[in-house]
Amino acid sequence: MILGQIGFLLLVSSLIFSIYLIYLIYFNYKSVSDIISIKIYTFTFLQLITILFSFFFLIFSFVNSDFSLVSVYQNSHTTKPLFYKISGTWGNHEGSLLLWLLVLSLFSFFFLIQSRNDLKKYRLLTILFQNLIIIGFLVFIIKTSNPFLSLYPVPLEGLGLNPILQDPALAIHPPILYLGYVGSSIVFSSALAAMIEKYVNKIWASSIKIWIMISWIFLTIGIMLGSFWAYYELGWGGFWFWDPVENVSLMPWLTLTALLHSIIILEKRETFHSWTLILAIISFTLSMNGTFLVRSGILNSIHTFANDPARGLYILIFLSILAFFSLIIFYLFQPEKKETTRFFLFSRETSILINNWFMIFFLVVVLIGTIYPLILEILNNSKISVGPPFFNILVIPFLIPFLIFMSIGPRMNWINTENKSIIKKKLLHLLVIIIIFSPMFFYFDKKNILSLSIFILGIFLLLSLLNELKEFFIKSKIRNISKIISHLGFAILIISISLNNIFSIEIDTNLKVGDSYKFKKYELVFQNISGKVEKNYNSVIGKFILKDIKNDIIYLNPEIRIYENPPMITSEASIKNNFFYDNYITMSNIQGGEYYNIRFQKKFMMLWIWISALVMAFGGLLRVFKK
Repeated sequence: MILGQIGFLLLVSSLIFSIYLIYLIYFNYKSVSDIISIKIYTFTFLQLITILFSFFFLIFSFVNSDFSLVSVYQNSHTTKPLFYKISGTWGNHEGSLLLWLLVLSLFSFFFLIQSRNDLKKYRLLTILFQNLIIIGFLVFIIKTSNPFLSLYPVPLEGLGLNPILQDPALAIHPPILYLGYVGSSIVFSSALAAMIEKYVNKIWASSIKIWIMISWIFLTIGIMLGSFWAYYELGWGGFWFWDPVENVSLMPWLTLTALLHSIIILEKRETFHSWTLILAIISFTLSMNGTFLVRSGILNSIHTFANDPARGLYILIFLSILAFFSLIIFYLFQPEKKETTRFFLFSRETSILINNWFMIFFLVVVLIGTIYPLILEILNNSKISVGPPFFNILVIPFLIPFLIFMSIGPRMNWINTENKSIIKKKLLHLLVIIIIFSPMFFYFDKKNILSLSIFILGIFLLLSLLNELKEFFIKSKIRNISKIISHLGFAILIISISLNNIFSIEIDTNLKVGDSYKFKKYELVFQNISGKVEKNYNSVIGKFILKDIKNDIIYLNPEIRIYENPPMITSEASIKNNFFYDNYITMSNIQGGEYYNIRFQKKFMMLWIWISALVMAFGGLLRVFKK
């Protein structure tokens, strides 16, 4: 209990430090000195340290099962393994917000240290705006979401952590995702400061690009980990299901991707000032929007912290204030610079701009599909479900021109010299690839035409990038290896998804012990079941044999886990994979009878989907550490 009180006092102290920081920034901003006061560094550090220690005290309380704290009582249990006691710290509303706050202060401090070569007033204003966001979250946590709220009398045992959260991937997924979400806050604050100080130029673009990249890297890895977790833990059997919370993480990723490309144009060609600033504002606004939707209780998703809509309302108000404030600044201080360079139709900047438009189109589709059902329910109490068919119909066809521009654009020059000939040459390459793979259109069903088209364009993109790699290693003509690798990861992702859609097999049937099921060239045999007792759950394990026409055998062992703290039954998938295929099976008991519902899938290229995300992130990482 004492640690809880200290943790809360540390949060209050951090709020005091933050308010005092505003005072220091104001007077340092007005001073004629070109040096930022050492006090600002000191109190920014103290702000970080107090929040950090507060978070450590919360972790310590979870590790020691201190049920005098409401958050520990509601989200932990003495039988939980140590790893899940620690991850339970952020596996709830209060702890996750404290983690949000910690990342905010972390980015604020490191920006102050890293930006020493930038203008003093620009740096001060960036820290000021970042500090205002921190204060907003501090007030929110202290007033409505105190993770150190005490409980008396102290219970002997806690309620336990949601069993589906007891997984290594999900344990590290939120912190990494938050680094992506919150990383966009420094880009947001920087954009506002740059507008006010008339600092939106090549220098600013070069300075802020690294922070955009860091945010994008963590968001990419965070989304991948969440997708991977849903694949094997929830029994969904796929990599993406257009779940509302999946969507709210994808939206800022789309804008950050567009921003990464837009900032390159600003840095290289001194153009697209306003467009870049808008993307910077929208990226963080969408991150905040995701925070609101997950905590408001209005989304129907397994990922949500939907326990108090009133707290979601606070975030909505805070989000509205930030959005309104940023738009006012944009209106008053938007760049008035005339374009200093000519704009060519056939140029790399045109290609990047068009791909930006595609990103915004994808964003609008995802936003409408996610928000419209909520708006409709508010207006007339009607409930509709917007699922994969809506998104797939609108997104997949537009991937075709998107991939064409993505394959051609990076090979074009910044000006139109010889760009027409480059375009003709690349289109000729595409025609050759289409001719080579055209027999596939006659072999597969019509429903796979779009997937085949995406696959061919993925090959086109892959070959274009491999040619760039050749030039990098042999001719040393291309210096931006990070861009090539990130795009290579995306090409692998596109190819893997299209092949997954074409070749994957799925069956759904009911079997009892001893039954078998034949499909295509395979036979699935349900041999028997057994039991297992673990520290925090009991399980029923099914033993299955998958045989093919060559009598090759694969053993699969899906589980039904029965948790007591809290009471819950989950289905654990059994996955046996190789380089290209995943053999994936789940089982669930049918109303306590002898029959079990069996869902088997043979998923193609799943491993490469996860690898592709890591390759994209690795490419970005190379850019971060590039001198």
